[in-house]
Amino acid sequence: MPEQQIRLSISGMSCAGCVAAAEEALKGVPGVATATVNFAEHAAMVKGTASAEQLIAAVTRAGYGAAALRGVDDEAEKEATEQAHYHRLLRNTLVAGLIGVPLFLGGMSGLLPPVATSAGQLFWLLTGLATLAVLIYAGGHFFTGAWKSFRNHNANMDTLIALGTGSAWVYSMAVVLFPGSVPSLAQHAYFEAAVIIIALINLGSALEVRARGKTSEAIKRLIHMQPKTARVVRDGRELDLPIDQIGLDETLRVRPGERIAVDGAVIEGRSTVDESMLTGEPQPVKKQAGDEVTGGTINKAGTFLFQARRIGNDTVLAHIIEMVRQAQSSKPAIGRLADRVASVFVPVVLIIAVVTFLAWYNFGPQPWGGFALVTTMTVLIIACPCALGLATPMSIMVGVGKAAEYGVLIRNGDALQQAGRLTTVILDKTGTVTEGRPGVTTLLLASGWNEPHLLRMAAGVESGSEHPLAQAVLDAAQERGISVPQVTDFEAVAGHGVRGTVDGKHVLFGNRRFMADNGIHPGEFEGKAAALAAQAETPIYAAVDGYIAGIVSVADPVKPDSRQAVARLRAAGITVVLLTGDNRATAVAVARQVGVEEVIAEVMPEEKDTKVAELQARGEIVGMAGDGINDAPALARADVGFAIGTGADIAIESADITLMRGSLHGVADAIGISNATVRNIKQNLFGAFVYNSIGIPVAAGVLYPFMGILLNPMVAGAAMAMSSLTVVSNANRLRLFNPQEVNR
Repeated sequence: MPEQQIRLSISGMSCAGCVAAAEEALKGVPGVATATVNFAEHAAMVKGTASAEQLIAAVTRAGYGAAALRGVDDEAEKEATEQAHYHRLLRNTLVAGLIGVPLFLGGMSGLLPPVATSAGQLFWLLTGLATLAVLIYAGGHFFTGAWKSFRNHNANMDTLIALGTGSAWVYSMAVVLFPGSVPSLAQHAYFEAAVIIIALINLGSALEVRARGKTSEAIKRLIHMQPKTARVVRDGRELDLPIDQIGLDETLRVRPGERIAVDGAVIEGRSTVDESMLTGEPQPVKKQAGDEVTGGTINKAGTFLFQARRIGNDTVLAHIIEMVRQAQSSKPAIGRLADRVASVFVPVVLIIAVVTFLAWYNFGPQPWGGFALVTTMTVLIIACPCALGLATPMSIMVGVGKAAEYGVLIRNGDALQQAGRLTTVILDKTGTVTEGRPGVTTLLLASGWNEPHLLRMAAGVESGSEHPLAQAVLDAAQERGISVPQVTDFEAVAGHGVRGTVDGKHVLFGNRRFMADNGIHPGEFEGKAAALAAQAETPIYAAVDGYIAGIVSVADPVKPDSRQAVARLRAAGITVVLLTGDNRATAVAVARQVGVEEVIAEVMPEEKDTKVAELQARGEIVGMAGDGINDAPALARADVGFAIGTGADIAIESADITLMRGSLHGVADAIGISNATVRNIKQNLFGAFVYNSIGIPVAAGVLYPFMGILLNPMVAGAAMAMSSLTVVSNANRLRLFNPQEVNR
């Protein structure tokens, strides 16, 4: 069976401890290569040869529910399920509150009868039965989850809550039924504490679910960009059909204001298209016959017909959704550390709770039973590891979504974490710093040659090449109406030039080194070539039958925003290096235009990878931005590879981050978002660790001998709920972050 990627929705997870259990269950399935569970999204991403049925069975055996997510409809169903869960939690809160709050207020005001009297015993017995019903209705999922966890030899948040509230109810009922068996000071029922804790935790979970939904707004917006229907032209008739009924090469019509259904090419008409969902660039792009259009983008003014080229999961929008989803589900190193801590957290808390009980039972003041119960229950309730489990994935989800808004597609969490640590960024020249659409600017002729003849020879030999400079020469010949002859015996020498036979003559077309390797001296043209290179042009020598015929000079204009983007990188303290196979004089001229001080020029394609490794060996954390096939090894070698989205597919596949709009501002944006996200994660983790580090000892009663302070279990429940909500709210602050306001 071929390797596939399966995404599962997982229900029943209550804390980060569940993440470890679910991941362990998935990784134990034969054929699973990698499995990552995202607590914030309640989903898993699994790669391997195992089937969805095998994975679901493994998760079910571990005590959780699972279902495969296959498309937009499944996502909508998952969203509806979460909404239903949110409303159920609110109902649970209301029911528990209706019983708990009157009991709490009555106890505080002294209106409730004492347990030891006959009337009091009947009242508290009925109260106990009522609170039992509430625990079953509003808190039953905690007890069910704890039992499933116990059966699978795990412990999680449900374990802590079930033990805390359950022990409070059992103790209280024992006091009601057998009041004479405990000292008079210990004759107190804690029914109100149990149900109010259930109410507070349900309320906290409901607020968390609502806030958590906001973190996935980016992926929801992307999914909603996919139209449900499209207008298809069949047999001369225009039909509105569901999107899944559109086939390849079908003709579709797009009217003003409509979203384009699938990827294709315009065959008739013209318009402007808003591609901001792809690039983050608000300026509409003109489209006419022959231009490509992308599904999910918005047609503005005109109407046109286009032919479907990519449909279903092959569209650019589908790939973007998948890439964003993968990145949101991945974990950076800092997140994996938090998960390891969380996986042992609950067992440690249970040990602390036992020690707390024994300490108060054996050394505490009267009523020792009441003190032991209250402190143990408080420790169990306050020590929920939810905040710890949410700290990283919530921030990753928002950060990756924020990056997508700016046309920056991040492949994994490690890339997001690493981007903010970069000390050096290497920029390829052609297509990265420059437009990548060079044009012929100057023709210098040797004696006996004219421009049409020189261009004919140059275009003829370059007709066998795929290099951007070759296309510039061919375009120049076409513009002048020069017919391009056939080339035979063609050979491309990487980083040097091309050779072949044109019109029966042996033609060489390349750089100074190429000429020298073939025993040809440029003579007077060497100085002229240097002058052209100093103006950021690339002079290409042409030799026919062993003699220089002239120079064809090509210039690739610098992108308008490259200088500003480089300035942003340098303002962030990053060293910027220009790396190119072009001659040094041209490279230095381009570097001067954009504000780059360090230049590595005349580099062979296979040497780019080596240059990255050399910088890494010096202790630099290196980012590499490029768009060509020859950049792929260097992009893969770099600590973070940035692929220009307008470039070659192999470059995009080799990179960690794809810049959809082809602007170097995307590199600066990615670094800014990385810094903000990692800072947010650290804030969340710090808050979670501080909360537990302070909360657990206080709950255990360490302040009581010195200050007489004991923490109320209900306050512990509220604090636990608020800790998770604080983490989620802090992560959502990232949605307001604008990377383009930083270092600009």
